[in-house]
Amino acid sequence: MKTNFTTVDEYIETFPEAVQAIMEQIRRIIKTNAPEAIESISYQIAGYKTNGKPLVYFAGYKKHIGFYATPSGHSGFAEELSKYKQGKGSVQFPLDQPVPYDLIERIVLFKLEENSVKSK
Repeated sequence: MKTNFTTVDEYIETFPEAVQAIMEQIRRIIKTNAPEAIESISYQIAGYKTNGKPLVYFAGYKKHIGFYATPSGHSGFAEELSKYKQGKGSVQFPLDQPVPYDLIERIVLFKLEENSVKSK
């Protein structure tokens, strides 16, 4: 599998169609709520920044989607995220369960506001 991606499109295209659809929906949520976000490949996964600061990242895996909103984006939603496997600043959404798109959207909005405040 290729590991030196230059675009998010190129990254997403390496996954099975069902996973691509999930990743594209997450991408739409980010771009709809943070149209000014700069999209890039960072750490060889999809990454977004606003005001020069990390907003969120996401990655595809064999059995889950990894979502990374740095520690603050996860701590603000600790109760809702508690049913998912987590690490510091990361959460795993299993591919065999419904993806909580509404929760992802709220986390994106939270991080967007946080980045806006930090830049002032």
